[in-house]
Amino acid sequence: NYLEGGADILTTASYQASVQGFQKYLGLTVEESENIIKSSVSLAKKAKEEFGKISKSGKDIVIAGSVGSYGAAMADGSEYTGSFVSTVTFQELKTWHRHRIQCLVNAGVDVLAFETIPAQMETEALVSLLKEFPQTKAWLSFSCQSMDKTAHGEDVGEASKVCAEASNPSQLIAIGVNCCSPEFAVSLLNNIHSALPHYPLIVYPNSGELWDTHTGWKGEKVNPNRVYLNEWVAANAKIIGGCCRTSPEDIADVYEFVQAKKKD
Repeated sequence: NYLEGGADILTTASYQASVQGFQKYLGLTVEESENIIKSSVSLAKKAKEEFGKISKSGKDIVIAGSVGSYGAAMADGSEYTGSFVSTVTFQELKTWHRHRIQCLVNAGVDVLAFETIPAQMETEALVSLLKEFPQTKAWLSFSCQSMDKTAHGEDVGEASKVCAEASNPSQLIAIGVNCCSPEFAVSLLNNIHSALPHYPLIVYPNSGELWDTHTGWKGEKVNPNRVYLNEWVAANAKIIGGCCRTSPEDIADVYEFVQAKKKD
């Protein structure tokens, strides 16, 4: 449905997956854990292949390997706070992420999606780790709970600038925000754009409801994401999508907006 709506990128279902987690909670072997992560890539490739059989668009769908935060695998909501950075080191974060990234790269993803990352220390660890895979490209997307700061409280523009300057420019293809309120996204993008005026940005917020670790989603979708599209593009967003509770219809809105822009 998302591909039929016009999506150009498919993200693998590996956001919360980790070799360590599968071993600890499911009792799987290292090899079994690796194979599950690799299967997320195989499934995305299969969807791409099946869509290619029925689509006349001829466009090449990009497979993005989802690399969620260390906090996401803890299943305690800490990808929305970054609280874990007080208990793990920079090197421990690199070690923890390395195995999953290796699985995704070996399985043949087109790009890595470092997404819903709440704290600058973790983004720096990922940017450093990316250099160990010199042929691999990635985007970096912060988790934010306000108009100008990462979920952990760092200025999102400054954090983005630090990561951009520490990265290999040919590898880090975009920086931005996801899994945030669409109402925050414009301000966050403008903050990053001010710090990195020539850098491509990415944005894929939630639908607008709020997540409560104990009770789940609450509240209502205030505005459809399409009402913000012009502002996101004005802030130099080059990749636009949707995160939690967004739908194929939301992606279709983005696609129609882009097609209309091309005609202008």
